[in-house]
Amino acid sequence: MTAIELRGINKSFGPVHANKNVALAIDKGTIHGIIGENGAGKSTLMSILYGFYEADSGDILINGQATKIRGSHEAIAAGIGMVHQHFMLVDPFTVLENVMLGAEGGALLDKGIDTAREELERLEREYGLDVPVDALAGELPVGLQQRVEILKALYRGAEILILDEPTGVLTPQETDQLFRILKALKDQGVTVILITHKLQEIMAVTDGVSVMRGGEMVAHRTTSETSKEELAELMVGRKVLLKVDKYEAQVGETALKVEGLSVIDSDGVPRLDNVSLTVRRGEIVGIAGVSGNGQSELLEALSGIVAPSKGRIELNGTVITRESHLDAREFRDLGVAHVPEDRHRMGLVTAFTADESAILGYHRNKAYNGSILMDRKAIVEDCAGKMAAFDVRPPTPSLKSANFSGGNQQKIVLAREMARKPDVLLVGQPTRGVDIGAIEYIHKNLVSMRDAGAAVLMVSVELEEIMSLSDRILVMFEGRIVGEVAPKDADERLLGLMMANAAPDAQEAAPASGTAPASTGAEL
Repeated sequence: MTAIELRGINKSFGPVHANKNVALAIDKGTIHGIIGENGAGKSTLMSILYGFYEADSGDILINGQATKIRGSHEAIAAGIGMVHQHFMLVDPFTVLENVMLGAEGGALLDKGIDTAREELERLEREYGLDVPVDALAGELPVGLQQRVEILKALYRGAEILILDEPTGVLTPQETDQLFRILKALKDQGVTVILITHKLQEIMAVTDGVSVMRGGEMVAHRTTSETSKEELAELMVGRKVLLKVDKYEAQVGETALKVEGLSVIDSDGVPRLDNVSLTVRRGEIVGIAGVSGNGQSELLEALSGIVAPSKGRIELNGTVITRESHLDAREFRDLGVAHVPEDRHRMGLVTAFTADESAILGYHRNKAYNGSILMDRKAIVEDCAGKMAAFDVRPPTPSLKSANFSGGNQQKIVLAREMARKPDVLLVGQPTRGVDIGAIEYIHKNLVSMRDAGAAVLMVSVELEEIMSLSDRILVMFEGRIVGEVAPKDADERLLGLMMANAAPDAQEAAPASGTAPASTGAEL
């Protein structure tokens, strides 16, 4: 039986035709993947199904019945639930309170609470979703927070569950647990729709997969009868290299040295705890870890955004301490470039045009300024050159930064920082929310920077990215470096255990040589 059928769905935003006559049918009790490049239209399609948008035309059938969905309340009433990429929990509320929120069952909460607790315990038993119901949501690890989001949807009667990029903040072990939960949901007759850019996840957990490109549905495949290579080509419209081809690193002198670096926030909480590391010219040092374990503070300290509380940074012979702290502009003058983890919060001003975003931080340079006013012609020409070099689409300097897809926004930031040919390149989450075609391009450029002699420090939660790009791998947990491992000795299980601080001593488990191993193409 078909759980969902979409017929001729169209949706436009002004001149942009986001969904073009989209047709999709998903069988009940299956796990179905939807993939596509940034801007392919998959998020718009799911937003229509969940009631965030209303289609301009077309029909939605739920369990064979034509259904009007004009808001999320109608989607929920139709048995549709959605787990968003960024969780929507109230941190000071308990798990039980979060699950009940919006479905309290009337003014007399005591009876509602008792009923909700019984129902929640039943759902936990039935689907293997064990969560401490009286714990505060904000104190739970991200894997359990995600379970709460799933329980919220099931509590409201969801028989169709949409998950948007559900593994972005999970360890490999938490991802495995999520997949077991999804299979249990499937076994109980729940239909699961999985939106992801990770093709290995599609191959691991789905029964079928649909591919969108340019707002259209271009292919449907039975997962067991396709491959990552075919899906990548269908997504992009050309063959895609799924491996990072790179030669053994030609390592030079130390460009960045960190000793005993600590950062304590305004509440007295240590965010970085006695971190020491080195990055040499001609190598990529990857830092793995679950988000929130000090990686952001490390990049901010190494780029001059925050001052170290203790310890020292040595950069091309210049020593920076708490007493001799330099600001971000002075770090840039010393040859540091920084691609921040959150391109919207720190990398771009989305209301600015692309040419304006492409000079942020470097806007005082003489090349962009006349005797009195900024040289608009020089700024536009500079941006056009960067767009051509980094294949930014559309190559329109006057377009608002907000109107580019995530992958092209990332290319604008990378172009701005890498075009300076820095001595040290700090990169946070280089491919977060980026489609496979842009991932391939970004990886090639990072390797090119390494081969040109830059010292690259990369933070990523994507373990395949860490293993395929890094010449040395460091792992962070609760603000500390808890181990180092050579890429040739690393696998997702070991790194996942280290990320949870549950592995044997890393040096014993997988001794790092300290020199870059040869690499002929680890898989993305």
